[in-house]
Amino acid sequence: MAAPQDSNETSYLLPPNSKDWEEQGIPDFVYGQKELVLEGIQWPGTAPGLLDTPPGSRFDSALCSAWRQRMDLGLFRYRLGELQTQTLPGAVGLVAQLNVERGVQRRRPQNIRSVKQAFDPEQFNFNKVRPGEVLFRLLREPDLPGALRQEDILVMINVSPLEWGHVLLVPEPTRGLPQRLLPGVLRAGVEAVLLSSHPGFRVGFNSLGGSASVNHLHLHGYYLARRLPVEGAPSEPLDPGGRLHLLRTLPAPGFLFYTGGPGPDLEALIGRVCRATDYLTDHEIAHNLFVTRGAPPGKTSPSSALTGVRVILWARKSSFGVKEGEAFNVALCELAGHLPVKTSRDFGSLTEAAALALIQDCLLPSAQAEEVQAALVAVIAQDEQ
Repeated sequence: MAAPQDSNETSYLLPPNSKDWEEQGIPDFVYGQKELVLEGIQWPGTAPGLLDTPPGSRFDSALCSAWRQRMDLGLFRYRLGELQTQTLPGAVGLVAQLNVERGVQRRRPQNIRSVKQAFDPEQFNFNKVRPGEVLFRLLREPDLPGALRQEDILVMINVSPLEWGHVLLVPEPTRGLPQRLLPGVLRAGVEAVLLSSHPGFRVGFNSLGGSASVNHLHLHGYYLARRLPVEGAPSEPLDPGGRLHLLRTLPAPGFLFYTGGPGPDLEALIGRVCRATDYLTDHEIAHNLFVTRGAPPGKTSPSSALTGVRVILWARKSSFGVKEGEAFNVALCELAGHLPVKTSRDFGSLTEAAALALIQDCLLPSAQAEEVQAALVAVIAQDEQ
């Protein structure tokens, strides 16, 4: 995907001399609620959902131009070219991509033994990244004079990208926060999706034991110019107020939270999601989360209009370390239907049935899944009273 050109965004670029990078400091990307775009962002009518034009928002321009410059400067572990991509034949619509370099060169996961493991400053963390890896600081203007400001979020490159524009959203790194979801970073993630005018900009979270490789609080954000099954999958309500829904469809059943846009509805969603992830973390249940533009809950279809933001939460078996020899590791994007495959052999032979079997193997046993569902319904109902 080509990055848009915008001469007004040069402040997010690094100076030519690398010795000046640290002195330049981190530029601020300041945005207001009027830039959170809800309406008019849709996939084109032609299959398979590829975009013919680059993204056009101010956020997209800043991120893409700065990200491409870092790629040209060699700050990534490998140069990401156009990835071979296919939609696997079958009813689900899984999107497979061949990304050999990521499978070989990504940083080895840390030694994680618990979903609740404390931050360890001796391990790799985001205080140790090179100055040029940080693109900008994401700052939200207060809605009203005197209102609390959204906490600072650093947007930095993922040096082992899985797709174009792959970045990390990191709350102030010096705070040393472990990989446990908090409202401030989730709000920033949802608003980043709304700041982008690209329907394929998604954000996600992997818990410890859910394929997070670094125990330092961060979200992932990236562009994928393809529809994914979770955008329009039908759902059913789990509570009378419709605050929590269940996606029963493949590739994996998950809990659906939905917001129609910024404001009180979004704040309520953030609170519900974080109460759910707090429960999972406290009970040592690994989980993954995916944020995407999508259709409202109910009887929808894969082609439904993207009228709001879907946040999908999956509780899953804990998995520590990388499973060698498998076509892909199951984390936030795989559960949503995007499969970065490690080898050409697997990419050529992967079938929908084989991919679904790998994903299903990471899910909770049915009895435990039912217990978790009942617990989350109770948690949301109790806190809404």
